[in-house]
This record gives sequence, structure tokens and C-alpha cells, in this order.
Amino acid sequence: MKAGTWIVFIVLTATGRLAFGAEDHGHQQLNSQQQLGRRLFEQSCGVCHTRPTLVSGMYGPELSKDSTGGNEEYMREIISNGSARMPGFKYTYSPDQIAAIAAYIKTMPRGTQDIPTARAPAKAPTPMQ
Repeated sequence: MKAGTWIVFIVLTATGRLAFGAEDHGHQQLNSQQQLGRRLFEQSCGVCHTRPTLVSGMYGPELSKDSTGGNEEYMREIISNGSARMPGFKYTYSPDQIAAIAAYIKTMPRGTQDIPTARAPAKAPTPMQ
């Protein structure tokens, strides 16, 4: 692997751990199921649902305890079966692992990835608008 690739990997790994560490939740320590969920989230979900740098966007939406209207059962269904833009993980993870990911997401406060400096500037309207 090239040195540049390693640097990117290390930065992304460190960013994920800083953004989603149990100590950063502030309101609670994670139980063992949520810790497993955090690890699986970082492995498979973080690539789309976390902001890799302060100035870049995310591919997928920000996830939080309010995702899917706070309905954990529906959250597990989306993680399992996917959506139009997201792959399902029912062949990758067991139902218990999927439940762990949902349990971890339920600990994430809204606005974890909402960094004001990372918002793209508003575009001027085009002549057709």
C-alpha cells in the first residue's frame, strides 16, 4: 500500500473514533451491545454516514437516535434490507449484530455531524430559476 493511502486510512480511522467514541456521547457509557454496534458501524456504515473531514460532505444522511422517527425496529429493517441508495446488510451481519448497530445509533444525539463550517456555500440561482 502506498504511503498516501496509509495516511488517508489513519486519518479516517482516527476521525471515526473521535466522532463516535463513547466518551464523546457525554450522556452515557455504552453497554456491550452498543459497543459492538459502534464497532460494526465504524466498519460498514461510517464510510457513508460520517464526515471524513471538516470541509467535506457525507454520501448518506446523518444518523442519530431520531433516524427512522426513533423507531428502532424500522431502523433494524433498513439496516437489514437497505434502501434505494444503501445496501442491505442481512447477508453480512446476523440479526443480533444488526440490532447492535441500531442500539448504537440510538445513542447518537442529533447534530453529531452537523458542523457549520462544513456546509457548502449556497449556490446562486441559475438563469432558469
